[in-house]
Amino acid sequence: MRNLDQRQKNRNDILQRMADAVRNNDQDAFAQAFGDLAGDIEESLRDDFREHVSAQDAAVLASRGHRSLTSDERTFYTQLTAAMREEGDPRQALTNVNTVFPETVIDQIFDDLRSNHPLLGAINFQNTKTLIKILLSTTGGTAKWGELGAEVNSELSADFTEVDLTLAQLTAFIPVPRYILDLGPEWMDRYVRELLSEAIAVGLETGIVSGDGDKQPIGMIMKLTGALDGKHSVKETVTVTDLSPTTYGTLLDTLSQGPNDKRRAVNRVLLVVNPSDYFTKVFPATTVRSADGTYNSDVFPFPTTVIQSVAVEKGKAVMGLPERYFMGIGAGSGGGRIEYSDHFQFLKRNRVYLVYLYGYGKPMDDNAFLYLDISGLKPTNLKVEVVENP
Repeated sequence: MRNLDQRQKNRNDILQRMADAVRNNDQDAFAQAFGDLAGDIEESLRDDFREHVSAQDAAVLASRGHRSLTSDERTFYTQLTAAMREEGDPRQALTNVNTVFPETVIDQIFDDLRSNHPLLGAINFQNTKTLIKILLSTTGGTAKWGELGAEVNSELSADFTEVDLTLAQLTAFIPVPRYILDLGPEWMDRYVRELLSEAIAVGLETGIVSGDGDKQPIGMIMKLTGALDGKHSVKETVTVTDLSPTTYGTLLDTLSQGPNDKRRAVNRVLLVVNPSDYFTKVFPATTVRSADGTYNSDVFPFPTTVIQSVAVEKGKAVMGLPERYFMGIGAGSGGGRIEYSDHFQFLKRNRVYLVYLYGYGKPMDDNAFLYLDISGLKPTNLKVEVVENP
């Protein structure tokens, strides 16, 4: 029997190495980690296929990521498999068939990203489909009393910004072992979706947290102003050694300062931390023991959603307003096309294919997110005072 806990731990270790490689721009380390990810998914697929052959249990397969394909999806994977089997020129084979992802597959990958990666589910993460530009409100919407006139249009226009989604391109590799081509469209669908979801998620989360804006998103920890040659600089960190109401209130006060010196209501905040820091720093600092001896964890002085992400550097954290970060991805008018590449022999698979998606993201204002240094965060010690009866 497979050790699922150990497999999940191995997967988490691989994703952490991928995120570190992206952050450090280490192509060799990323290639090694990505190859390990593909191998891990292949092994999982092999095990599930063996169980499928013996059990033929559709419900079990559905619970593990399989789904019923539409006629367009089945046709797409059948054509794609035939092209990938081509012994001659695979580029020509892909050119001769309609190898653009059906919109329903892109939609499912998008849903997988949101469901399996809490950070992507928390922010304003949108599937822009074929759009390449989108208008966003920078203030959350304003209204003003006064006479009708041209000034109204100019004032309202100032509250919107245009985001060009083509400023950054997501490129994902699909190394396909030949045996997967023999398993059928449903298995190909699961393999492609799982590999793309995991690979894209690492790139997205790293960009959302620390992207410098140069052909990638502007991260939560970056300054929106003062970019040099298209690159944004990192914000100064705020040192946090405790999570007392006084410390938390100071942080919340900064987050409540909206654009144009306007205050905004803050009802809940997001705290994004590295998984290692959550268990060694945040968990001890937010776990208290009740009078009956039981423990309560994630106890904050203000409503807070904690998300663990390998995209955050150890010793650091991001606090902010999740709805104030916009991230859009889509295939564009002609995107989602699979192409063959022979430049990635380091993956040591039979053939490697590429798929391109557009994506771009940015915070809506500089005070929407704070960059915290939690390396010195101390555990919570419950203070008990004994008051004697007079």
